[in-house]
Amino acid sequence: MKKMNWQFPLVAAWMAAMSLAETVAAAPRPVVYQVLPRLFGNANETRKLNGSIEENGCGKFSDFNERSLKEIGAMGFTHLWLTGVLEQASATAYPGRPADPADILKGKAGSPYAIRDYFDVCPDYADDPAKRLEEFQTLLKRCKEHGIKVVIDFVPNHVARSYASDVRPEMSFGNDDRTDVFFAPDNNFFYVQSGQAAGSRPLTLPTAGMPGCTGRFAPETDFVRVTGNNAITFSPGLGDWYETVKLNYGHDFTQGRDTSHLPGIEARAEEVPDTWRKMDAVFAHWQGMGVAGFRVDMAHMVPMEFWKWMISRARERDEGVFIFGEAYDNDPAKLTDGNVLDALLDAGFDAVYDDPVYDICMGLYDDFAGGYKWANDLDELTFTGRRFHQSLRYAENHDEVRLATTHEWGGLGMDVGRPVTAVMFGMGRGPLMIYHGQEVGEPALGPEGFGGDDGRTSIFDYWSMPEFQKWTNDGRYDGGGLSAEQKALRAWYARLLRVVQEPAFTKGEFYGLNHANKENPDFGRMDGEEVSGHWLYAFMRRDEASGQAFLVVANFHAQATLDGVGIRLPKHAQEWLGGGSTELHFRDQLGSGWQGKAVCKDLHEEGIKLPPMAPLSALMLEIR
Repeated sequence: MKKMNWQFPLVAAWMAAMSLAETVAAAPRPVVYQVLPRLFGNANETRKLNGSIEENGCGKFSDFNERSLKEIGAMGFTHLWLTGVLEQASATAYPGRPADPADILKGKAGSPYAIRDYFDVCPDYADDPAKRLEEFQTLLKRCKEHGIKVVIDFVPNHVARSYASDVRPEMSFGNDDRTDVFFAPDNNFFYVQSGQAAGSRPLTLPTAGMPGCTGRFAPETDFVRVTGNNAITFSPGLGDWYETVKLNYGHDFTQGRDTSHLPGIEARAEEVPDTWRKMDAVFAHWQGMGVAGFRVDMAHMVPMEFWKWMISRARERDEGVFIFGEAYDNDPAKLTDGNVLDALLDAGFDAVYDDPVYDICMGLYDDFAGGYKWANDLDELTFTGRRFHQSLRYAENHDEVRLATTHEWGGLGMDVGRPVTAVMFGMGRGPLMIYHGQEVGEPALGPEGFGGDDGRTSIFDYWSMPEFQKWTNDGRYDGGGLSAEQKALRAWYARLLRVVQEPAFTKGEFYGLNHANKENPDFGRMDGEEVSGHWLYAFMRRDEASGQAFLVVANFHAQATLDGVGIRLPKHAQEWLGGGSTELHFRDQLGSGWQGKAVCKDLHEEGIKLPPMAPLSALMLEIR
């Protein structure tokens, strides 16, 4: 094989042409920073197991101040997802707002997805709880001044058992329900009837014997409602969403997935089920306050007809409202026979969760979903049509384990995020998301309360994040307490977010290279492997209008430096790049400083020769 010279001098003008802009004037796609306000600015280091708000502290809306918002914007985030803002069931009492019974709570703070009032915000986050809505509105204004759009949760499938709106009492659920039937089109809830399940009324909760619990919830003595996870039972188990009750959108979910009997997109408000009207009022309430977007919880469990109707109304109020959905096509509770991710996009969602890519990346390191994965397995997910470029990609969120946890991701620590996010964020044109703490390697070690020791930062407990606190640095938000490695990781994420806002990634198409290199022994093949593509993944992105192109390469291996990597570009790939060149020049934009070149006539055999690729590393090579 002919040896090529891959290091070469570049004239200043060429280097200037290759340089990326340090800032992106107008971000063409959402880059979401997910934060739980309870955790974000909490400087309390007590971290008592099952501690109260007085013992463990709680972050506030005011923690999102000039300093912190400036840093969030400088990192490259366009949207701030304030997770758990809506008022939830909680063990903490306030004047005029009693604490919820322990039997219907998960953790002292309570689940952010057991909503107590859709029209109110959590009083924990206010410096003056009586003025919590005013403080939230002030926060919205601060974010707008910094060019950051605010996203909040929309939880359509279920509410807390104690739901009762103080802000809009006329919009509370169940007031006019018939409780003597399982289902009625205008009921807000589903009611378990005798003979449908073992046992009988009253409701028996799985909390009996726990501290402060009786196993009973007084309002559900004469009737019992179906749980948020569709459990038709008088005695839900600990594995059920026993703290929540399912909402009824005019479809009896026990009768299958056919929801075609429901009203269409043009239906008038008086023609739709009662729950539709109330949920549309929730959207309108927050849009009117200035909320720019919504992350929809478990969107696949709600009829598509409702989404079409409600999203069309939401866009009449704000054409640019950003709506993305958490959804899983493999959930039997989905309300469509086809792929529910596609159905949600057809219904008007801007983006949907990309759980399949997440699963494969995690499966590289853990026995996941039936066996360990190869990087090659990502290829099948690049042929998903419209969905490929409308998927919100993430490596962490509040439901998933931390990358740096010792429990999963092979226990490799925070550096595993480099190849994982470089591939995820570079693949398509859709939104991107980072969960606060990810950028500094927050590991979520040890038990925290209801959350347990599960590798996740608890969303149920009053808590704080020890590694993230090193960045917040007692309210300075300057990273003063971070280690050199943590500072380097955070700077790397900032570079990544800048690079993927370039036209090749925001407007361009995808061309995968693993398939063309399976028989290429220089494509990161390890001893004992008969084909390549286990730990190495490579693809190109190109925007035809600007001509900008990138080659993205990631080494997912935890220990091995991949030396002598050569990536073959078949003739079709070269034509896809535009053709007509005799040489291709490369320069990494993720900070390695590497640059090289390749002779086009040799690309289909000798390939693009790369520098040694360290374990858990990635390159984003701009092509000239």
